[in-house]
Parts: sequence; C-alpha cells; structure tokens
Amino acid sequence: MNSKIKFFQSIRFKFALIFALMLMLTLEIVGAFFMRQLERQNLNNFKQQIVLPSYIENSLATQLGRSNTASATRRIRTILAEVNNNNISEIRVIDSKGIIRGTSNSANQGVVGQKTTDTAVKNALVSDRTHTEYLYDNTNHDRYYVNIVPLSSSNGNNNEVGVLYMRANLEGVYSTINNIYVIYITAVLASIILSLLLSIYISREITAPIEEMRKQTMRIARGDYSGQVEVVDNDELGQLAGAINNLSVRVEESQDASESERRRLDSVLSHMTDGVIATDRRGNITIINNTALQLLNYDEEDDVIGKSITDVLKIRKQYTMRQLIDQSQTHLMVDMNDANGLILSAFFTPIQRESGFVSGLVCVLHDVTSQQKEERERKQFVSNVSHELRTPLTSVKSYVEALTDGAWKDPEVAPRFLKVVQDETERMIRMINDLLSLSRMDSGTAKLNLEYVNINELFNYILNRFDMIIKKEKNENPDGKHYSIVRHFTKQDLWVEIDTDKFTQVIDNIMNNAVKYSPDGGVITCRLVATDKHVILSISDQGLGIPRKYINRIFDRFFRVDKARSRKQGGTGLGLAISKEVVNMLGGQIWVDSTEGRGSTFYISLPYIQYDEGDEWDDDAKD
Repeated sequence: MNSKIKFFQSIRFKFALIFALMLMLTLEIVGAFFMRQLERQNLNNFKQQIVLPSYIENSLATQLGRSNTASATRRIRTILAEVNNNNISEIRVIDSKGIIRGTSNSANQGVVGQKTTDTAVKNALVSDRTHTEYLYDNTNHDRYYVNIVPLSSSNGNNNEVGVLYMRANLEGVYSTINNIYVIYITAVLASIILSLLLSIYISREITAPIEEMRKQTMRIARGDYSGQVEVVDNDELGQLAGAINNLSVRVEESQDASESERRRLDSVLSHMTDGVIATDRRGNITIINNTALQLLNYDEEDDVIGKSITDVLKIRKQYTMRQLIDQSQTHLMVDMNDANGLILSAFFTPIQRESGFVSGLVCVLHDVTSQQKEERERKQFVSNVSHELRTPLTSVKSYVEALTDGAWKDPEVAPRFLKVVQDETERMIRMINDLLSLSRMDSGTAKLNLEYVNINELFNYILNRFDMIIKKEKNENPDGKHYSIVRHFTKQDLWVEIDTDKFTQVIDNIMNNAVKYSPDGGVITCRLVATDKHVILSISDQGLGIPRKYINRIFDRFFRVDKARSRKQGGTGLGLAISKEVVNMLGGQIWVDSTEGRGSTFYISLPYIQYDEGDEWDDDAKD
C-alpha cells in the first residue's frame, strides 16, 4: 500500500474541487438564464426597429393597386430608395400574384418581375397574415430576421394587394451578446480560481487529523497494532480517531480467532469430493481443497492462494466480484479453455455475517464437461447458420428482384443473372454442409476442396455481388446510407490453391463488417498484391475502427467490440472467428490494422509459389 498520496488524490483537493464545481454550476445556471434573457431582450428591441412607417406601407399598397404596372414599379423603386433604416438589409415588394415588384437591394434588381420562390411569402399571400422567421445564410454564415407584412388596398375594402418582405442582419445583435458573454466567462473563471485557492487552504486545516488517522490504519494493515491515534477533540474526527484505536485492539483479537477457525475448516475441506474455494471480500482466494486444485490443474495450494477467483476461473471479463456478491446464489458455467476442454459448473454463495456484512465467497465446483460440450456445439451451429446465410440470401434476393423488375426480358442479362442465382443457391447448400463440419475444423479433421483459382477473378466476382447490392439499395432508398467499393489489383494473374467456397465465405464476412460500419458516403478499398511467396489481400473501411486494447481479441469467438451496437446490427461475433480458422487451414494468415475513429484494414496472406504454367498442366496430362 502506498504511504504517500498525491495532491490531486487527497481529500483536501476534493473538498476544494467540490466547492469550485458547485460555484461553477451556480454561476453557469445564473449565466445561462442571464444570457437567455439578454438575447431575448435584444432581439425584441431589434424587432421593434424593423418596422416601416405606415405612410410608406400605404404608398406601396397604393402602387400595387394601380393598373399601370410599369409606372407603379418605377414608383415602388423610388419609395424603397427613400427608406432610411440601416437595420434592414433588404426590402422586397411582392404583389398578390407572387411577382416581385421591387427590391431595395440595388445589386439584385434582376429579381424584379420574377415570381417569388419563397415558401413563407407564398403562405403569407394565401393566409393574409404577418409572418416572422429566423434564417441562416450558409453562404456568408450570417443570421437574419425576416418579417413579412401583408399590404391591403387603401380604397376601403381592405383587399390584399401583396406583401412586404423585410430582411435584417442579426450579426450585430449577436456580436454584442457574444462580447458580454466573454466578459461574463472571464469573471466566472477568475472567481473559480480564487475560490479554489481559498478552499484548498481551508481544507488543509480540516484534513490534518485525517492524515494522522490514515497513517495509523496503514500500520494496522501491515499488522502493527501498537500505535494509537491522538484524540484532540470530541468532534466527529475525534470520535473517528477513538474508533480507530478500538479497531486496532479488535483486529488483533480477531486475527487469533480466525487462525483457530481456519485449522478446523481445512480438516473438513480435505475430505470433500467436490472442489471448494473460499475467498475474502475482495475476491482473493484464501482456502482451496485438493479436488479444486486438480480440476483447475494446479499442483500446489500456494500457486493460487492470494489470487483473484475471477482470474483463476478465467471469468474476469464476464463477471465482477460485485455481481457475484450481490446475489444470494450464483450459478455459472466456466469454460477453462484447456487442452481437455474442461467445463465446470460453479455455484457461488456469499459468506455473510449476522450483521449482513459480506466477508467473502464460497465457490463449489462440479465437472460438467460432457454435458455442456454437446449443448455448446448445437448452439454454435445455429449461430453460424444464421450469420453466414445472410449475405448469399441478400445477393440472391437482389438478382431475383432485378429479374422481377424486368431484367428477365433482356436475353443477355437474364441468363447471367439466373446463373448467379443458381451459383449462390448451390453455395448456400455447400455452406450449410461446411457449418455442420465446423467442429471437425477445430479438431483438424475437416477436408478442403483445394483447386488452383485465379485470385484476381474470384475477388472481383465477390465484389461484383456487393456492387449489385449497392446499386439496388441506392435505387430503393436514395436517402439511406450509401458507400462505394474501390479496387486496386495487380494486373498479374495469381493462381493460388484454395478452397473457393470457404475463401468466398471469408471475404463475405469481412465485406459485411466493412459495409455495416462504413459511414454514409464511405469508401471500401480492396487491394490485391503479390510478393515472392505470398498473395496479400486487404479490405479497408472508413468506419469507427477498433480500440487498440481489443485488436488481439477481435478474432475470438463471440467477441464484440460494442455488444449493444453489434447486436442491433445483426452481428453474432462468429464471422471473424470462422474466417481465421479457414485462412489458417489454407496455410495463410489473417490480421487487422485499425485506428479508433479512422477505420480498419483486414489483411489476408496466402502462400503463393510462382511456377511455370506449362509444367502444371503437363502433370495433369500425365495423369
């Protein structure tokens, strides 16, 4: 245990920090309310300035009601030129037919005579109501206030003759508000810094007795019960100091009693046929019998005493001590992942005193390897089938829908599409047979249908199916997520001895992951290069990437970087594990290079030996 605490870990700093955070929260709440009210007040004042005198509105309404359009338009221009309101950026006069009759913007006189396209203006013409809104100009990144006022004729019948469109720039208003906000933030920061320094000084005086008690408790933890904490006062800290002194005496007495109890317990455990493990409240093993040592493949008791039970049972990644203690009884199936495939049934029960305090756990172990092996293989098979059949089914569906939509009428396209559907259907059947023999792949007894294949053509064929899916999704859902596939292949024909179906399954798994995690508009880059002894394929996406701490586990079965997200998107966590087994069977390697937030690149390296093509066919001919 460290005897020295860093300043930022000390309680005096925490006191000061809490005070500063409370002050900051208070100032932020007050500031938010103040700035909101300030913004609202300034906007209301600004709106009151965006008003034209009534005689100008009447003059414009009169001109819109005249039958001589050309003369009225010239007069409207003159009236708008005489308006002197620096807050208004532009004024437009639109008649009842939606025709722009005049604008105060001298640089934009070309819109006069054109029909307005502004939806708000059209609604104002229909509803005969004043309309206001706020706009943001993406071109110059300015904010505007728009006020649309109906214009009525002055002949007494109040017929609407058009609307008056006024737009005002709000940047001046927000600039003033931002300046005030900066001043306020500066004052808040100065207040927080000053209060933090003051609170550190005050907390130092308060926490001095606590430091003395901390040193005494550390001595107790080391087994030294001789020291005593000086009780200065009878306040809360003084009472705590007295309690620590009493604790030192009680702990020493309990230590002697526990040693006697331990000897009796060891005698009972040594004759039990089930594995038994006892821990302290932190989960560290304190007692273990010989049966448990044999099940866990340990030779001596000292090899496990003091270790965490979650580490010994290899369940730290699935469960915490808090989860095991919170329940009155917990039953787990623990896969030891050893050469014998040992599976243990573990029953956890908290060791609880009469007061309710939990001082540890008792774990009873049973060997249930044979029962669990059959159940696990069945569940694994079902998971593999549901995961691996999705891509070929989607491909078949895409081609069938293309034929249904009219492609069957094309004498050139239809046979090719039907051939693809036939090939994919046959591949799905072969895939089911392969999944049924997944357990044989693990044991090394699975057979490969090896043949020499031009890896360029096979890789292109697989990617062409994904191109078809991209085209279909784009046609059906133009507003959905779209992506594209880019190829960088060597021009050299590369003949590699592989199992075509199993290799296609590997590429499908990686491409499906690239598609799922690519952002809208993302690019999936596929490369194929050759070295002296290897053919290397790579598939890169621009998705979320994989955290560095998960890189080494990404090919584990059922492993997901983000369980919630993967489950939502349909992933089972088996695709990459199957891919790794297939590539290893082909004598190759598969690995991933990823940066969190920048995408991932999966690499596949296959053995490649250059040969004289004539010699290869000569051997076949001799056969």
